[in-house]
Amino acid sequence: MTRKHAGISRRQMLKRTAGAVFPMIVPASVFGATAPSNRIRVAMIGMGRQARYANLPPFLASEHTIVTAVCEADAWRLDQAKAEVDKHYGNTDCRAYRDWREVVARDDVDAIMNSTPDHLHVPISLAAVRAGKHVSCEKPLTMSVAEGRVLADAVKKQGVVFRTDSECRSNAYMHRAVELVVNGYVGRLKHAVVIVPTGDEAGGDPTPAPVPEELDYDMWLGPAPMKPYTLDRVHPRKSLERPGWMWCRDTCEGMITNWGTHLLDVLQLAHGSERTGPIEVEGTGEYPAPGSGLWDVLLHFKAQFRYADGVTVDYATGDAPYVRFDGEEGWIQSTWFSGNDFKEGLTASSDTLLHTKPKEGDIHLPQRADKEDFIYGIRTGKPVMADAEIGHRTCSMGQIAHIAVQVGRKLAWDPDTERFADDAAANALLERPIRGDWMKG
Repeated sequence: MTRKHAGISRRQMLKRTAGAVFPMIVPASVFGATAPSNRIRVAMIGMGRQARYANLPPFLASEHTIVTAVCEADAWRLDQAKAEVDKHYGNTDCRAYRDWREVVARDDVDAIMNSTPDHLHVPISLAAVRAGKHVSCEKPLTMSVAEGRVLADAVKKQGVVFRTDSECRSNAYMHRAVELVVNGYVGRLKHAVVIVPTGDEAGGDPTPAPVPEELDYDMWLGPAPMKPYTLDRVHPRKSLERPGWMWCRDTCEGMITNWGTHLLDVLQLAHGSERTGPIEVEGTGEYPAPGSGLWDVLLHFKAQFRYADGVTVDYATGDAPYVRFDGEEGWIQSTWFSGNDFKEGLTASSDTLLHTKPKEGDIHLPQRADKEDFIYGIRTGKPVMADAEIGHRTCSMGQIAHIAVQVGRKLAWDPDTERFADDAAANALLERPIRGDWMKG
């Protein structure tokens, strides 16, 4: 294995990223203009709970963007979203689509917010990138390592702005912990712990049912295998409650990537490995018992990574989501609030570390909210905080851990070739079956 990244320190990696300027296509009309006719024209694809609660409001509120289209395979959700956009602007101009390909084909759309279920992230984002659109896509970015590589390469080739949508990059406590690590306040990093909530479930009714009249089920399935409709495979009718697709492996890998990509991203940033990855992985986990229902993602897991510089990582499910960094001179832990009883914030090996003041010459990370970061990238031509390559590398960590669980052995991983060493069975799991021609073009 070549280890071309092994000699790059965290400080060098972050400074290199902070100073980079990537080629991109930027309409002249978006620089500094706020008039409606000159704003970035955003189309929202996927109008479920995450889009309505977290992704649509910032674009409506921004003086630099105008939401011109919404797209959703569920007609009830589509109507609700169009009504919200029209109410905000005081008109009926927002276009509504059931087929995302019609949105991507429009010349009068500058940017796409992809808030669809996980299995649709890459097909839609890839088509939009190839059409020259800027894209912000929900995490986890991909459903396989192989398709992540295709997407990241396409973004680089097309030169568009691509933002992996993970709010942990903008979380103040995560931000503070990373700065303490990269500026050496815990000494040389030795070990890290990443914990995600135990939130995946067994159950789900597998009984086939008629497809609701408001749902274009074939469009919703997209590249996923054709299986009979059941409510628990998709989402509740006429509701924005948490959907069942999050616990079906055809459409989501579960917590190991869904939540993991938030916190593994913070790990990779602090370690300076956000454009590469570990060299070794092993893991164990438990799936729902056969016959227990439709849902089949991991209920819980434990995984371990090792990097070329000797840094090790424990990655597992637990009670509270957090990232902990253990250095030779101390440790810092950032806990992320998710509505349970635990408290968001920082803990450390000493009060002195918690109250450390930045020094001249310290690295300071960008401080922008996720959608603000995407808009910033389009308007300025400067790098966003988590682009497609970073999103792919973060997601691939959860994916190779999941593969290690499936094959049941320690695996040697080459982050340059993105292959396992001498393990055909493990390498076969780097791709997922794709129905139809959704990845072509």
